[in-house]
Amino acid sequence: MKLTLVILALVACVTAFSVPTQKVKIADKNFLEKQKFLFEIVHRVDEPLMFEEWIKMGQKLITDKAQYETFDFYMEKFWESYKLGALLPKGEFFGALVKTHHKQAYGLFNFFYYAKDWETFVRNVAWARIHVNEGMFVYALTLAVIHKPEFEGLILPQIYEIFPQYFFNSKFVYAAEKFDYEVFSKLTMYEKEYKDILYKDYSEFTGNFYFYTKDWKTWQWYKMMGLDQEWYVEDKYFLRENFAQFVNDPKYVDVVKGLKKFYMPVDYTRDIYFFNDETKMTYFTEDLGWNAYWYYLNMDYAFFLNGKQFGLDKDRRGEYWIYSVQQILARYYQERLANGFGEIPEFFWYKQIEYGYDPQLIYYNGVGYSYRKNYYDFYTYGKFEMYNQIQNFFSRVYKVLETGFYKTADGQVFDLHKPEAIKIVGNYLQGNADTFDKYFFNYYYLLAHMYFADVDYTDMEVFPNIFLNFETMLRDPFFYTFYKKFTDVFYTFKYYLKPYTQKDLFYEGITIKDVSVSKLVTYYDIVDFDVTNLLNDKMTFVDGQYIWDKALLARQARLNHKPFNFEFTIESDKVQKGVVRVFLGPKFDEYGRVIPLDYNRKNFVQIDSFVYPFIAGTNTIKRSSKEFSWTAEDRITYTELYKYVMLASEGKYDFPLDISEPHNAFPDRLVLPKGWEQGMPMQFYFFVSPFAETYEQFSNFDYTYSSGVGSGTRFVDTKPFGYPFDRQIDESDFFVPNGFFKDVKVYYVDTFAKYFEKKYAQFGTFDYSIEY
Repeated sequence: MKLTLVILALVACVTAFSVPTQKVKIADKNFLEKQKFLFEIVHRVDEPLMFEEWIKMGQKLITDKAQYETFDFYMEKFWESYKLGALLPKGEFFGALVKTHHKQAYGLFNFFYYAKDWETFVRNVAWARIHVNEGMFVYALTLAVIHKPEFEGLILPQIYEIFPQYFFNSKFVYAAEKFDYEVFSKLTMYEKEYKDILYKDYSEFTGNFYFYTKDWKTWQWYKMMGLDQEWYVEDKYFLRENFAQFVNDPKYVDVVKGLKKFYMPVDYTRDIYFFNDETKMTYFTEDLGWNAYWYYLNMDYAFFLNGKQFGLDKDRRGEYWIYSVQQILARYYQERLANGFGEIPEFFWYKQIEYGYDPQLIYYNGVGYSYRKNYYDFYTYGKFEMYNQIQNFFSRVYKVLETGFYKTADGQVFDLHKPEAIKIVGNYLQGNADTFDKYFFNYYYLLAHMYFADVDYTDMEVFPNIFLNFETMLRDPFFYTFYKKFTDVFYTFKYYLKPYTQKDLFYEGITIKDVSVSKLVTYYDIVDFDVTNLLNDKMTFVDGQYIWDKALLARQARLNHKPFNFEFTIESDKVQKGVVRVFLGPKFDEYGRVIPLDYNRKNFVQIDSFVYPFIAGTNTIKRSSKEFSWTAEDRITYTELYKYVMLASEGKYDFPLDISEPHNAFPDRLVLPKGWEQGMPMQFYFFVSPFAETYEQFSNFDYTYSSGVGSGTRFVDTKPFGYPFDRQIDESDFFVPNGFFKDVKVYYVDTFAKYFEKKYAQFGTFDYSIEY
């Protein structure tokens, strides 16, 4: 856990700088009580609430308008719907991008957000936990915890810990829900005696009880250790890249003392029935951190929240959102190149989608997610009115960009060929509450996702579909195909802005002489994810206190990289402050051809940026990938957090507010593409620009435990996101002394190669000695 990174979570496009050390705040009793409530209220959320304290508090929804800062239209409609029995029933699929679901969730969120005091909030949340649809409840609660100003520092478990069903295949979910400790204990003893005899007798005749699984070793790594997809006792520690920081802490030993841990190896999805080559990349598209990142981005900058009221306009919410989409597509393209694929397929309104997708997910009500066959025709649904609305939106945007101005229904005219118009374009593309012309642009974003999920305008009870929730949609390759339509509009807007001249880019007095980069190495490591919320066994209480004595873990192989370092040599002719930006992009396309810079600028991902005070003369700057402020290492689990809170409540532990990584940080391990064993050619671009802002970053919030959403000081400067790659490039002007390209290679190391070189001596047990 990088405590200094708790300050802020940014996408791979966001500017940041090295953060000074600040004294960590310790939670008081009042804070711990609030944190305990939040952890308990989402525990096994798809089952009835079992905590008597919160059951008593949740007997009724507070409808006294005096208890709220505002009691608006959506709250009134929500309360009316409840009284009429018209709310989305418990147990039904909830889609954040289903229009009927969204309106009810909006009302519930307002009941949480506008509550004047903690007691009103608790009563409303406890009531909703008992009476409201589970998915809607978690969605509204997450938004409230993130955006309610007085909740700074309070956290919820990660979304994949609250709803593991959204992230793991149905085979694993079924096994977790059927887990019974008593039966498991007896079965373990029986299998131990059986296997001891089997291996002993069998080995006498064969000499080598082993089997070969090279074709699927990335996914089914566990077979090389002699394991199967069943439950095993974990008697050591939670597997994660930074586990040593915990197991060496005496307090951590107290926290997990008496905790029974069980893990099951988990596979990724493989659509072998569709003969779909795209499934080679499911290790990336189904990565929990990758999907959770997109989810929290859309929680932080929820499309229906008013920018002025929530401060989101201070963060340039529209520009930030569309640039985040562009960066996600660029990162996905880099991973495609690493796997031998090329361009992200284009989306055409009346053309078949070549690759199908089966998410192999199951909702907590037992209904499986819908799938798409190969060569699927979206335009044959029959909802032509909705399809035409989506098409008309894009046609309208292209038309107004071409004409250069836009006139709203109330007569306002906006010049769209100015750089500052990105605010308008970004808001339109997200379809957020700050769009200037709500008559034409609001709700198109919902309609697009509803159409592709086969949902009609007024549908309430719908089949589960990955396109209806932010936390699941990145699993489907079609997401990247369709969202290219958004970035095409973004690039069209940028096309009408003149390329930067050499005068624009030149930083007088600064010259980057050289940048050395350490070896870039990627590999697969094995990690545990906390899925205890899937447990269905009896909950135990002693004197009213919940005894959390078991943890279920999903053990999965995932992409990671070795830490790497930069060493900058930069000359300055005087003392001055500058912003250093670092980009990573491809060098060649899938055919080995050099990608022209003007086109390739779309494929660069910003992986770091920071402010540096240059001295006159030669500046040597050392920078580690561990210092990137927009990334996070593995988070502490839900089970561990609850144990820490309870220990702190007993006065046996000082609970730091920055105990966990920020909810919206990008996974550090996904900064680099997988690469190749012989080395995949890539290139870094380093750029230094003047620092001339009137504000200091993080100046109006405590970065040790707050991400600063809506603060207006999240970003290092006010340059356009992606600068200087945000506009078309004229190569005769682009190359300046304060910019520097560096060719590198990304090497992939096969973690599991050793299992094929010789027999694994402890076959049938997990290999804790595995080296990465």
